[in-house]
Amino acid sequence: MSPTLRKGLIVGALHVALIASLGAKMLADRAMRPRVWARVAPYDPDLPLRGRYVRMAIEAPADDSVRSHYYGFFKPVIRNEELIFVPAGDRDGLRGSSQQRDGRFFVRLHEALAFFIPEHVPDPSIRPSGEELWVEVTLPRRGPPRPIRLGIKKDGALIPLDLR
Repeated sequence: MSPTLRKGLIVGALHVALIASLGAKMLADRAMRPRVWARVAPYDPDLPLRGRYVRMAIEAPADDSVRSHYYGFFKPVIRNEELIFVPAGDRDGLRGSSQQRDGRFFVRLHEALAFFIPEHVPDPSIRPSGEELWVEVTLPRRGPPRPIRLGIKKDGALIPLDLR
């Protein structure tokens, strides 16, 4: 085996190890970190299309300490099996803004999530009146929530979508 081929194989093995370790970390987070369903606001991205995906911003109730319109950093937490955003510092928080709706404050994260969908599946973000798009997410120790699957909430019932 030539030295060039040997170096190429070593670099290739390192790349495979890096990708495998990232995949293992995400699978471990999915198994051990908290999971919760959250309402999302789908929107059309400005980025060039890189496959089929739904781009969405997570919306969730704000902690009771948020009593006005606020633009800043928030941290997602789970209380009573519901996603809630609490104010946080810029080092451990996610950028978002609070808005009042129906007498309650909600936070919408500014960093959008991308959920990739197969070619043959109709766009799940286009919903009839009375249906809301939701996403089940894993909450990692740091960084934005990671989407697992999409669901539809209609008449108070949440139904996961089969997008295979």
